[in-house]
Amino acid sequence: MFLAVSAMALTAAGQPQPHADGTVTFTYQNDSARSVQVDVQFAGRHDMQRGADGKWTVTLGPAAPDMYPYCFIVDGISVMDPENPQYFPNEGFKNSLLEMPGDGTLPHDIRQVPHGRMEYVHYYSKTLGCTNHAVVYLPPGYLFDQQKKYPVFYLISGTTDTEEVYYKVGRVNYILDNLLAEKQAREMIVVLPYGNPARLSAGSASAAAQPQTRFGGDPFSLDLINDLMPCIESRYRTINNADHRAIGGFSRGGNQALYNGLTHLDKFSYLCSYSSFTSTDIPQVYDHAAETNKKIHLFWLGVGTDDFLYGNARDYMEFLDTKGIHSVKEFTTDKFGHTWMNARYFLWKTLPLLFNKKAAEAAMKEAQPAPAATGQEPQFTPGVMARMFPRPIVSPEYAEQSVTFRFKAPQARSVALISEILSEPVAMQRDSDGVWSTTLTDGLYERFKYCFRVDGTPVADPSNMYLSPDEGFKWSIADNPASLFNFASQGDIPHGTTSYDLERREAWYISPMPQQRMVIPRFVQLLPPTGETMESWFKVGGADAIADRMLADGKTKPCIITTSSLDFMQQGGMPQMPGFAPKVIRGDDYPMWTQRRRALIKLLIDLGREPDPEFPRFGGGGGF
Repeated sequence: MFLAVSAMALTAAGQPQPHADGTVTFTYQNDSARSVQVDVQFAGRHDMQRGADGKWTVTLGPAAPDMYPYCFIVDGISVMDPENPQYFPNEGFKNSLLEMPGDGTLPHDIRQVPHGRMEYVHYYSKTLGCTNHAVVYLPPGYLFDQQKKYPVFYLISGTTDTEEVYYKVGRVNYILDNLLAEKQAREMIVVLPYGNPARLSAGSASAAAQPQTRFGGDPFSLDLINDLMPCIESRYRTINNADHRAIGGFSRGGNQALYNGLTHLDKFSYLCSYSSFTSTDIPQVYDHAAETNKKIHLFWLGVGTDDFLYGNARDYMEFLDTKGIHSVKEFTTDKFGHTWMNARYFLWKTLPLLFNKKAAEAAMKEAQPAPAATGQEPQFTPGVMARMFPRPIVSPEYAEQSVTFRFKAPQARSVALISEILSEPVAMQRDSDGVWSTTLTDGLYERFKYCFRVDGTPVADPSNMYLSPDEGFKWSIADNPASLFNFASQGDIPHGTTSYDLERREAWYISPMPQQRMVIPRFVQLLPPTGETMESWFKVGGADAIADRMLADGKTKPCIITTSSLDFMQQGGMPQMPGFAPKVIRGDDYPMWTQRRRALIKLLIDLGREPDPEFPRFGGGGGF
């Protein structure tokens, strides 16, 4: 039996409260609400009752052990749980995450096993004309054997998901950690791209906000092949051939994975689709089955029979069968359809087959034909697409001299914009479509936190995917793409890497290091303000973007920025010298993020003026 540590246990008791019988109690404090419901994936919407203490509560279940998205519906408006630190990263909807604990054997449980490292990387994309980003999983042994090279799995999230979803919701790192500890999978690097990079481009805000629905010649596909893959292969120790590359994804990401995999069989030989399908018109692939089958080690397709994409996915499986192209098919009936419960399960089933030719070959030999059609399967049509993904509200929308915020709430009586850069709330005006808006002309190039107050209830901007990782209520983040310290506008400059350790609650940034000479990086310790987390200095404060820009401009020197206490330096006997003496900024010393950023900029400029420390010498005179 493995010891599992739930993320809830890591973050204080908080909300919601699971019980031993599998039920769970949801609690929400809101004195101004007229009605409150909870909407949770295993039970749907249920009314909550207000008690004498003003708290709204309901107990639901029992629910099977797993991770479920949920939110509160307050007077018709969807809001996250302000008491829950776990949330679902997404371009649109804002949900919190409930973990129903089990006996410690769930594939995604956080067990006491060696853990891999999650790194956030930025790279200049010539395809997009701006900086793009991805999250990278490195296996536990990656940093210890500097000669070993690894295969790479490109894993793509679904429509409206961000690059963080396969990490914070899909738990790919913990699933793979556990499989590696059990010797059930091969060591690999996993790359989590952002599936909708057109949203980052400098074009029309309304166009960039639309989900990607085109595959082949689209910005994602071009960026993947021409920009992201070369970036990964230059930064990490990878094995760069088709036998050692895999590609997969959930929902839209499954479509993107299959299309790019099938059109680049010289680059990928392991293809995985979770709750998806792709084009049946790919030249030189479907009509050349024998050649295609030789190039693919694993062609794996999974979908739930209660998924709204089941009909299309089944039809695609049958199409492959008629063409003579082999594929593994997996179906579920108990994971609530098109959900991340399915995505995690399918990931767990496929990871042991990747880069293992013997296991993959055995799975392909045992594959069964697609089930016969009944005529009752749901089909994903353009009409369904339009209902599920209506044209989004664009907020914030930046113009040359202004920024406009919008929020759709036709039944709301009042909506106001609240921000740390505003001395008081700004009333918003409603149009005939029920969209409230207001435009600011000050603070345009600052990164700042804001929210909407809707009939007294604070609400994060549902149209903005950037959330402040606060311990309590999570504000939205406004960050003008034209700002000097916005990654998107930085051009083709070197970037460092940022990593987050959710268990130790530490964040680390390592700046680009010169290739021509050895340097001793400066250490900077950034203490988060009260109520914020170890991610805040980077996701709100922009510490990594600031350091990248200033280093590229020659205004500072290579550095390591961390929220860690740096106790390891004293415990490990690290030599004391100017370059190792950490410079400290305490977030609580400054009331606003604009002031904290300026303090960091000043500190980095001062570091840039300091002379380089001499390298320490030990015993026989070896260099450090």
